[in-house]
Amino acid sequence: MCRVLPVSCGSDCTSCQLFSIVILGCVANEGYVNRPEEVDEFCIFNRNQSACTYAVSMGMLCFLCSTAFLALDVYFPQISGVKDRKKAVMADIGASALWSLVWFVGFCFLANQWQVSKEEDNPLNEGADAARAAIVFSFFSVFTWAIQSLLAIQKFKLGADSVTFSQDYVDPDQQEALDEAPSTDEWMG
Repeated sequence: MCRVLPVSCGSDCTSCQLFSIVILGCVANEGYVNRPEEVDEFCIFNRNQSACTYAVSMGMLCFLCSTAFLALDVYFPQISGVKDRKKAVMADIGASALWSLVWFVGFCFLANQWQVSKEEDNPLNEGADAARAAIVFSFFSVFTWAIQSLLAIQKFKLGADSVTFSQDYVDPDQQEALDEAPSTDEWMG
């Protein structure tokens, strides 16, 4: 989901990966606690196993998805077919929007489960910082993925107006002259 355009956002791609690793690490390492008298460990989020499973699963899948789209962005200049380029950008838009929604749901779910957690379930307050970090980074992930989606839409709009999705061969020297010339919309009023 990094961009191979003049509006490059490599830091956003790495931030999506970093946030997913932080969420995954926080919940996988410190998301399971037990009372002093218990042997079995339970999820720190209201002892709800679904909350920890959701956070770990989404963290892992998000990291893999953003890595796959990073590879696609590296490979993008070698894609010669116009339809294939459009499909790649459309997949980028869809995946980014979907991940933004998934992290919004995750943020709401984790925050709710943390809010209703009972103090007696974790009397030593173990893993509380990790739980709060997972909630905060899931909140940040909503916006980083939304930004990725907006940048992919911008890439699609730029590509529709430029040589990126053009089906005809355009000599690079002539393309510069075409870019500087007024469009037909400006001539027709």
